[in-house]
Amino acid sequence: MRRLVRSLALSLLAFPIVAGAQAPELWRQVEIVRTAHGVPHIRAENLRAAGYALAWLQLEDYGPRTAMNILRAAGRMGMVFGRDSMEQDFAARRARRRAVERYPQLEPNTREIYDGFALGLDRYITLHPDEYPATMPVDFTGYDVLAGDMGEPAYALVRRFLSKLDPRQFPPEANRRGAPGEGDEELTSDNVGSNAWAFAPSRTKSGKAILLRNPHLVWTSGYYEAHMTVPGHFDFYGDFRIGGPFAVVGGFNRNLGWSTTNNAQRLTEFYSLDVDPAKPDHYLIDGTSLALTRELVTVKFRNGAGASSETREFWSTAAGPVIHRAGGKIYILKTANDGEYRGGEQFLRMMHATSLAEWKSAMRLRGRATSNFTYADKAGNILLVWNAALPLLPHATGGDTLAIPVKVTSDMWTQYVPWDSLPQFLNPKGGYVHNENSSPHFTNVREPVDTNNAYPNFEKPSLSLRSQLGLQLVGGTNKVSLEDVVTLKHSYRMLLADRVKPDLLAAVKATNPTGDVAAALAMFTAWDNTAAPDSKGAMLFETWWQRYGAGIPDSLRYTRAWTSTDPMRTPYGLSQPAKAAEAFAWAVGETARRYGAYDVEWGTVHRVRRGTVDVPVGGCAGTLGCFRVLNFARDPDGKLSANGGDGWILAVEFGDTPRAYSALAYGESPRPESPWFSDQAALFARGELKPVAYDAKDVDAQSVVRYRPGEKP
Repeated sequence: MRRLVRSLALSLLAFPIVAGAQAPELWRQVEIVRTAHGVPHIRAENLRAAGYALAWLQLEDYGPRTAMNILRAAGRMGMVFGRDSMEQDFAARRARRRAVERYPQLEPNTREIYDGFALGLDRYITLHPDEYPATMPVDFTGYDVLAGDMGEPAYALVRRFLSKLDPRQFPPEANRRGAPGEGDEELTSDNVGSNAWAFAPSRTKSGKAILLRNPHLVWTSGYYEAHMTVPGHFDFYGDFRIGGPFAVVGGFNRNLGWSTTNNAQRLTEFYSLDVDPAKPDHYLIDGTSLALTRELVTVKFRNGAGASSETREFWSTAAGPVIHRAGGKIYILKTANDGEYRGGEQFLRMMHATSLAEWKSAMRLRGRATSNFTYADKAGNILLVWNAALPLLPHATGGDTLAIPVKVTSDMWTQYVPWDSLPQFLNPKGGYVHNENSSPHFTNVREPVDTNNAYPNFEKPSLSLRSQLGLQLVGGTNKVSLEDVVTLKHSYRMLLADRVKPDLLAAVKATNPTGDVAAALAMFTAWDNTAAPDSKGAMLFETWWQRYGAGIPDSLRYTRAWTSTDPMRTPYGLSQPAKAAEAFAWAVGETARRYGAYDVEWGTVHRVRRGTVDVPVGGCAGTLGCFRVLNFARDPDGKLSANGGDGWILAVEFGDTPRAYSALAYGESPRPESPWFSDQAALFARGELKPVAYDAKDVDAQSVVRYRPGEKP
């Protein structure tokens, strides 16, 4: 009996605290200190209070977005918004069941953060009911928060696969629709991408390692700059992603830091299993007939003043969910990150790590299934890891359209490539590592570059113009200061112009131009090949390139396309000089028509517009070879306003106390009425960063406002 009582008591510790039980009092255990530009510094007595404060801040600065994310993860959209919103609840309820099953397996520290986050949501919604529907619940739990953090199936891949398998039942048009999980990371266009650098002490003027973090996303993605301190656990400064507590993708503590850049990996494979003709809902594998698992999911939805429900069935195998049945085959999806629940636990360990060994131990948990990780620390180590929970394939990848037939279990993947076998570059010669979303092969070119892959689903060699420019900026022998790194990061150079401008000038000169074309050619010849705000020639170049490249595959535009045998000098030249000259003459008139003059300054057209801020900005698309990538949308007045790409920048030097600079272009809040809505926009546009307040004395000295979130009046 004593053993039974003890077992019951221990099991109860694994469950989330009932919502509302502690929320009214957690405010006593945490203080928020906001410094310049509204950057919040969370000082919590414990992890539960830290999670509570982070949830409060996300709702305070970003409005209902985070609460709706957790509501969606809980599978309760239908109960709040009605039947039209319940469709996604079915998948969410299945994921939440897994969250409930896995919750006791999380470390207690991670559960404390999740439980506190749920309590913070409840407390804020309770005190601000006017911001939410009257039917909004205030009984969230750690289960719901974990469900929001768990991996989701690859919906977009499934739609593409089914449209190829059976286009009549699944027409390709269905692929145009978004799905949960899509768009959470970088867009696939080369116009969006992230940058990350690390310099070893041998390359810095201070003899201390330096890390640069510079992710590129749309400006609505919700990067959130914050500092969280919990005695005995961590003192972490970096970026959290709006929507949950553990979308921590970069930052630093007193000893180390890391940055992420998206990589290209394939975590999913499609398999086909034979139906057992003798038994309904059975399949054959390893010479045995196994039953499919049937799961019934019931979703409730608001129906007027009351509620109704609907039940659906889902089928799965031990290897993955069933996505289609036809022609005597059962098609399943097997994806590496489906149902992964330890992402938060991994990030918490990384935030707590004090050494490279501890940080790598956290990474080996593999709760984060993707991304390159660029690392630097106080001990002087620098590292780049091409990270992926990568399937160890016994076959060639089937891609998006081919299902691999399975007769025995060994026909499909069942293990990951060992983490220590992933591409890694630790303290290489030359004292630098870098990544701008190209393949890891060219992380450091001071050592021999090996473009062979050990496994078939490793990323193929690639080195974009942006990455080549990054290498030129960091790959020398000069020593840099933290301030030098900030300056280099804001390079306005267009590497594409360096590669094709000589051929373009020759092609236009060969036509013996006159009038405006001749005058534009003279101006263009003197152009410095940059997209600086005051640059004349960049606007004409961009307009020309769009015209010249129209209808020509990228690989055929150049005299020589990119090749891994000459990765730092290709592509170059123009393969069609006559078309290039014709496009230039057209661009002269078109640029003048659109913007008033063919020699219009880049910043006259390209602007940062936020609130009352309307200022010129430098930077361009990655396809033009810019390192400072910016995306733009055309405004009614014909000018282009930045809405994505470069936006969050953090540079840190690891001394006895970390020294850092940062900028968040779109501010800490998207609410126009917030003082933190547009207050960093002009700073960002000028290519400047603000000093980071990290030490407690600096935070106190720069305090703008202090409060306890949810404090009782």
